[in-house]
Amino acid sequence: MITALDKKTALVLIDLQKGIVSYPTAHPIAGVLANAAKLVAAFRKAGQPIVVVNVDPGKNKALNTRKDAQQRMGEIPAEWLEIVPEIQTNADDVFITKHTWNAFADTALDDELKKRGVTGIVLAGVSTSIGVEGTARAAYERGYNISFATDAMTDMAAEAHEHSTKRVFPRVGEVGLTDEIIEQLN
Repeated sequence: MITALDKKTALVLIDLQKGIVSYPTAHPIAGVLANAAKLVAAFRKAGQPIVVVNVDPGKNKALNTRKDAQQRMGEIPAEWLEIVPEIQTNADDVFITKHTWNAFADTALDDELKKRGVTGIVLAGVSTSIGVEGTARAAYERGYNISFATDAMTDMAAEAHEHSTKRVFPRVGEVGLTDEIIEQLN
């Protein structure tokens, strides 16, 4: 249940890009994207910051230190990195490319949020137990108030999604639905 949002809250969308959303997911991706798009429209209407994160795992420096050759991804095709058309972005949005599970690691995300006076974030995206959870843990460590739009996220495995939303997220923030977040935003 979402009880409140900070006066300055940013929407942070994780990995809603063509390559990631093409994987099989536990929940229908069309519904996840529709709810994420509703959040974008509501945050834009409210004049709150929107952060669009994509992942380029081929540039993860840590993979170069692994002995397991299967971990090396190489160059990722540009279209794999593109944000899906359902998410309407504009030039005022903050765009972050991450290379690990955590959108704060080796990126300007924290600086961009602080520059805008953001104290709270709403998280959504794919996948729940990887990019969303990795970013949530880092946001919590940095002192952000976190809300999770569980109907605007999914995972490759239902069990992983459920573990994050039922066990991890309630320990670091408030868990709710898109419409609850939009109600608090208004």
